[in-house]
Amino acid sequence: MSEFLMTAVVGVVCIVIGIMNMRGNISMLHSYHRNRVAEEDILPFGKRVGIGMIIVGISIIFFSGMSAVTLKTGNQLFMIIGSVVMIIGMAVGFVIMFRAMKKYNKGIF
Repeated sequence: MSEFLMTAVVGVVCIVIGIMNMRGNISMLHSYHRNRVAEEDILPFGKRVGIGMIIVGISIIFFSGMSAVTLKTGNQLFMIIGSVVMIIGMAVGFVIMFRAMKKYNKGIF
């Protein structure tokens, strides 16, 4: 039971960090990104990275919920659905974040 709760906590942390980023607080990002983003681009950059992070967090929480349903019902179909949604959500979230990094930093590294 604690396995899916820990997963949900990770998802909530991702969402909180995403909200912080959307408000212009990019202090949780690597110093490379903080130093390379122009002052006037911090808010749009933070919003895009934050949206990506929130999508990742929501997909992790959804996976956690499907894990709990699988645990209660014993039906592995819910775990498969949760896994697929999490993989797609993480891919979409990371693409959004990497595109923002490329646009505002001129690279992700």
